[in-house]
Amino acid sequence: MSDGLVDLRSDTVTRPTPEMRRAMAHAEVGDDGFGEDPTVIALEEAYAARVGKAEGLFVPSGVMANQIALRTLCAPGQLVVAGRRQHLVIYEEGAAAMAGVQLHLLEDEDGSFSPEAVRWVREAAENHQPEPGLVCVEQTHMPSGGRVWSLDALGAVRDAAGGLPIHMDGARLFNAEVASGVPASAFAACATTVMSCLSKGLCAPVGSVLAGPADLMVEARLTRHRLGGGMRQAGVVAAAGLVALDSMVERLAEDHARARRLALGVAERWPQSDCRPEKVETNIVVFRHPAPDRLFAHLRAEGVLADTIAPGTVRLVTHHDVDDAGIERALKALASAD
Repeated sequence: MSDGLVDLRSDTVTRPTPEMRRAMAHAEVGDDGFGEDPTVIALEEAYAARVGKAEGLFVPSGVMANQIALRTLCAPGQLVVAGRRQHLVIYEEGAAAMAGVQLHLLEDEDGSFSPEAVRWVREAAENHQPEPGLVCVEQTHMPSGGRVWSLDALGAVRDAAGGLPIHMDGARLFNAEVASGVPASAFAACATTVMSCLSKGLCAPVGSVLAGPADLMVEARLTRHRLGGGMRQAGVVAAAGLVALDSMVERLAEDHARARRLALGVAERWPQSDCRPEKVETNIVVFRHPAPDRLFAHLRAEGVLADTIAPGTVRLVTHHDVDDAGIERALKALASAD
C-alpha cells in the first residue's frame, strides 16, 4: 500500500525493494555512452539470456523500446500489423506516427489476433495495397485483462507472417511466463525482437530492456541515441533491474492469485460487467462500469485507487505493494459500491 492507500491503478506504482535500494547504492558504474558501465552490461546480458536473444539494450522506458523496434525493423511507409488495442497503438500518444510507419489494425478483443488476418495483409500487398514490414504482438495483452498469448497462437502468427520480422511488446512477459509455465525464451523465440519492462510488476524504479539479434541491436543502440535515450552512469538504476530479474519474477504468482480474488468480487457485485474470473490469467482485472467517476470516488473514500483504460472500462492491477490485507480492503469497498 502507498501512503495508506490500496493503489490498484497500475503495477507501475511499485516502489523499489530494500534489496534494490542497496544494490543501487553500491552499483559499479561507468559511462554507458561509451559502453563502459559494467552494471548496465550485466543487465543487458542477463535479460538477453533470459529471453534467448543475442544482445540486449537498456532503455529508459517501454515506449522507447517499442519505438526503437519500429524504427529498426520497419521502413517508413510500410505497414505495422498489430492488434487494435495494443499498447503501442493506443497508449503511447501516437508515437508510432513519428516512426513514419502506417498501422494496420486487427481485431484483438480476446487478446490475440488471427494468423489468417496477418496472411490477408501480406496477400493484399500483391493487390496494390501497402506493403507490410512488421508484425507486433503484446505479451501479456493488457486491455483484455492481461491475457497470455499461447505458444501455438504465436507460432501460427509467425508462420502467417511469412518471414516478416515480429516484435514482441513483452512489457509483462514474465507474468506470462509465471502464469503459463512456459519460459520467456520460448515465447520470445517466436519474435525477432522482444522488450520487457522492469518497472511494472518487477518493481524496479525505471527502465526496460530490448533484445534481439546482434546486428539489429547495433542499429537499435544508434536509434536509442537519436531518441535521446543515451545514458551515462546508468548502472545506478540498472542494478535494480538485475535484482528484479533475479528475485521478483517467481513472486508474480502472488499477484495473479490476488487478481483472481478481485475478479470474483467484481463479478459477484456486477454480474453484467463482463468480468469473467476464469479468464483472469495474470495480474489485471478489466470490467465495464456505467459510471467510473462515481465508483472511483467511492473507492477513494474507502482508501482504494483504481483507473480506466477506455470510456466505461475500469482496470484493477495487482502488484508487489498490495498484500492480502489490501485485497480484502478493496473487495469490501467494491462490495459496497454502486
